[in-house]
Amino acid sequence: MKKVLFATLALAATSAALAEYPEKPVTIIVPFAAGGPTDKVARDLAEALRGPLKATIVIENVGGAGGTLGAAKVAKAAPDGYTLLLHHIGMATSPALYRNLSFKPVEDFEYLGLINEVPMTIIGKPGLPANNWAELQKWLKDNQGKVNLAHAGLGAASHLCGLLFQQSLKMQMTTVPYKGTGPAMTDLMGGQVDVMCDQTTNTTAQIASGKVKAYAVTTLKPLSTPALAKLPTLDASGLKGFNVSIWHGLYAPKGTPKAVTDKVNAALKTALKDPGFIKREEDLGAVVVTDARVNPAEHKKFVSDEIAKWTPVIKAAGQYAD
Repeated sequence: MKKVLFATLALAATSAALAEYPEKPVTIIVPFAAGGPTDKVARDLAEALRGPLKATIVIENVGGAGGTLGAAKVAKAAPDGYTLLLHHIGMATSPALYRNLSFKPVEDFEYLGLINEVPMTIIGKPGLPANNWAELQKWLKDNQGKVNLAHAGLGAASHLCGLLFQQSLKMQMTTVPYKGTGPAMTDLMGGQVDVMCDQTTNTTAQIASGKVKAYAVTTLKPLSTPALAKLPTLDASGLKGFNVSIWHGLYAPKGTPKAVTDKVNAALKTALKDPGFIKREEDLGAVVVTDARVNPAEHKKFVSDEIAKWTPVIKAAGQYAD
């Protein structure tokens, strides 16, 4: 009888604690440096989440090793809902990119919902003789072995898109890695490299100002942003099925109580409908997710499918990190 009473009291105390969650600030770890696209998404989301979650939200940047250090920190954190992770496509590509990954993206986290998707663009240096996608494709074929493809480092969005781009065209380019998008874009605008595939968050302003040439978008549907609206999709231009976007999702450590993850998911769904948040994401060239992937199960299935998509691409390229 005493054991039953003790267990009942313990369960009641736990339920009461969960009902009061959150009782202190919630930290969202961003596994990249402050000021980048993922950090911007996190800070915008934190602003929209504060109201529905009824909590102070703190952003902590834990950069390094392509986002794996921050993700590992959350995987090992207490499963109480006070440490969350906001990560991008790296959740799906890190298993193939890193031989000694210290966490398992599918098994070590509770999935809370997808947040947004950021389209990508194929761009070239201003002096490139090609003026549209058809001309670019011909120029690439005519210059096989001499084309330089820039990217922002191993595992970066531009790196991943570049791998799939080469595979889809069935041609090899000389990849030129940089330590970030900034220097890669600077050299592209200066004509030191030829082409790049990068997020609209990084390319739209340069396209609009004519500092780079734009040839296509990587989504299945054309984009409505004025500077990008006339660009064809690669899928409609002959590279059937080409569909790459950089997405962001929210996660908690494995074992976080369902009552807590349900509260965070409900707050996330409210935040994703916030007009201010939607406008800030549109200004970045991002699209807020409104489909079933805002639900934990569909979010997890989506990431599992993305792992299956990217693993053979990365392995075929033979590009790994320790």
